[in-house]
Amino acid sequence: MAELKSPGTGEAIDKLGRAYEEIRSQMSKTVVGQTEVIDQLLIALFSRGHCLLEGVPGLAKTLMINSLAKCLSMTFSRIQFTPDLMPADITGTDVLATNKETGEREFKFINGPLFHNVVLADEINRTPPKTQSALLEAMQERQVTVGMNRHVLPHPFFVLATQNPIEQEGTYRLPEAQQDRFMFKVFVDYPSYEEEKLIAMQTTGNRSAEIKPVLNGEEILVLQDLVREVPITDHLVDYALALVRQTRIGQAGVPSFVTEWLSWGAGPRAVQYLILGAKARALLKGRTYVSTEDLQAVAAPVLRHRIVTNFSAESEGITTDTVINKLIESTPSKEGELTTDPRMKAIFSAPKANS
Repeated sequence: MAELKSPGTGEAIDKLGRAYEEIRSQMSKTVVGQTEVIDQLLIALFSRGHCLLEGVPGLAKTLMINSLAKCLSMTFSRIQFTPDLMPADITGTDVLATNKETGEREFKFINGPLFHNVVLADEINRTPPKTQSALLEAMQERQVTVGMNRHVLPHPFFVLATQNPIEQEGTYRLPEAQQDRFMFKVFVDYPSYEEEKLIAMQTTGNRSAEIKPVLNGEEILVLQDLVREVPITDHLVDYALALVRQTRIGQAGVPSFVTEWLSWGAGPRAVQYLILGAKARALLKGRTYVSTEDLQAVAAPVLRHRIVTNFSAESEGITTDTVINKLIESTPSKEGELTTDPRMKAIFSAPKANS
């Protein structure tokens, strides 16, 4: 089993573990429960990825992101997306100003709210495609283009977006290309009875909690580099490939339920994020090696917005998570079984999907 054995990494791994526990402790002062959601946010953060949180109103999505931002000693901005929001409102714009030294008038670029380390894109599906495309460039290239000039965004750069799944009026569905730029799509569910009771007691009194910063930008960049140094065996790479390639209808070896329920499968970026997410999860769990369990744990948030169910699946109440769980159940996880399974051999040898 491949393990991370570089000099000096032991101290860095210990620091990551302490930071992980401290961030969870600090966020618990304002956010009750939602431990799995918080874990997925931190995995994305240390993997250098962006997150899309989906849930009905009132589930503390915005509060959770605000609390995480306070744990990080970095610049933070919140953008409330609305139907009349324009690209220049988030990227910034050129304004005509007078040069005090020469007296001449010239254009000067004024930074928009994207020029921060942590950006909360609240209700991202409320803004039109033109503004969403400006955010897409920032997420993928970590830069914005205004006129003929390119402006580089600060590092680290982390976009956390929220959207409401039940409200359709005045919203614009995120295109698949933009959803693909999010490492994780995280579902925020209702709290349990005990959690909701605690929420009611904590939020209807005078109690206020102060969240202390845990990590700064430089420390996060070091830990993000550490995640990428975690080794992964060929078998686990094959396992990640097997999960993703089985979602592509029209290829040999694809399960019958995929052909029946999906209209489109995941692309190569899904494999990249599966591996990165598994590496980050392994370190957060105190391990210096990746396991099959790590890949299975991040499969749903990585794949659920990269596969598209068809009408037949929707009419039967089949969700993308249903397909993902069935894929995990039907895919051999042991090395010998994966390499000898006839269906997996067909999956690995398939040149490309039929158009």
